[in-house]
Amino acid sequence: MKYYIIAGEASGDLHGSNLVKALKSMDPEADIRGWGGDKMAESGMDVVKHIRDLAFMGFTEVVANLGTILSNISFCKKDIQSWNPDAILLIDYPGFNLRIAQWAKPAGFKVIYYISPQIWAWHESRVHKIKKTVDLMLVILPFEKEFYAKYKFDVKYVGHPLLDIIPVSSIQQENTSFPKPVIALLPGSRKQEIKRMLPEMLAVVPRFPEYQFVLACAPSITNEYYDIFLTDFPEVIRSNQKTYDLLSIAKAALVTSGTATLETALFGVPEVVCYKGGTLSYMIARKVIKVKYISLVNLIMDKEIVKELIQKECNSSNLVKELSIILEEKHRLQLLNEYKSLREKLGNAGASERAAKEIIDYLKA
Repeated sequence: MKYYIIAGEASGDLHGSNLVKALKSMDPEADIRGWGGDKMAESGMDVVKHIRDLAFMGFTEVVANLGTILSNISFCKKDIQSWNPDAILLIDYPGFNLRIAQWAKPAGFKVIYYISPQIWAWHESRVHKIKKTVDLMLVILPFEKEFYAKYKFDVKYVGHPLLDIIPVSSIQQENTSFPKPVIALLPGSRKQEIKRMLPEMLAVVPRFPEYQFVLACAPSITNEYYDIFLTDFPEVIRSNQKTYDLLSIAKAALVTSGTATLETALFGVPEVVCYKGGTLSYMIARKVIKVKYISLVNLIMDKEIVKELIQKECNSSNLVKELSIILEEKHRLQLLNEYKSLREKLGNAGASERAAKEIIDYLKA
C-alpha cells in the first residue's frame, strides 16, 4: 500500500520514523512518501519536505509566516493528489494537519491521525471537525480515549511511543564523559524557543560551579546560532552526543515545555520545566488554554510532579531556586518514585507496532 505521512516537528519525525519501520515490517509492499526529517528518511520514507522548513510556533509567529504556510499547504495538496496514496497518515502538527484532513476527506482519501492534537488543552471545539474529517484516530495518552468518548468518537489507544525508545534499562547510566556531575540544558528545537529560553537558562550557570552544564543542541540548528548565546559562557559545553545519551548521565535538567519534559522524566532526571512565549501569543494562550499544567508529566499524572516556571516566573532567580531544590537527594528520590508511577500509567511498550497494525487492519477491512 501507499502511505503519505505528514510530520512537522522533531518529535513527529522521531515517532514517525518508528511508525515507518513498523509499517514496512508488517507491509512488505509499503511505499511511503511524505513530510518529515532525517529520522523518517533513514527509516525508508521519501521525504519531500523537511521539518527544518516547517516549525513555526506561537500565534504571532504563525501570522508572520502565513504566506509560507499557505504555500506549503498548496504544495502538499498537489503532491498528495499526484501521488494518490491509499491513506494519509497525519502525525500531531495540528495547525497544518487539520487543514489537510479537512481537504483530504472530501477529496476521497482515507485520513488516519496518529498522536492526537492536544484539543483537550485548547480549541476543544475542534473535536467536531476531527470527527468529520478523520477516519481513524490513534491516541497515545491514557486520558485521551475518555476525552473523545465524551463526544461519541471511538478512538484507539495504542500507548506512548516514547516507551519503545526509552526502555527502563537505559535510565541513568554512569557519567564517564565529564569530571563533574552534569546539568542538561534543553532549550527547545526551534530558533524562536532557543532565543527566548537559552539566555534564561545560561544565567544560572555561574551559580553552580560544581556542575558541568551541557547544552543539548537540536540537529536542525547550526553551531553558529548557538555561538551567539554561548560567547559569555565558555564553560558550557555543546553536546556532541544525542540528547538521549546526555539525559542518561544528567543529574538534573532545565527543559523547555514539550515532549522533552516527558523524555527527561522517563530517563529519571529531575527537571525544572520552563516556558516563555511572545507577549501577545501568551496573552491569547491564557484566554484559550483550559488545562492546569503545560508539561506532559504533570498533565498525565494530573498533579504537579515537576515545577513549571512560565512567562514572568521563568527568570534566573526562580531557576536557581528550583534547580537547587531538585539537586537535593531527598527531593530527587521523591521525584523518582513519581516517575515510576508515571511510567506505569503510560502502559507497555510497543506503541509503534500497535499503531501500524491498527492502520493496516483498518485499510484492509
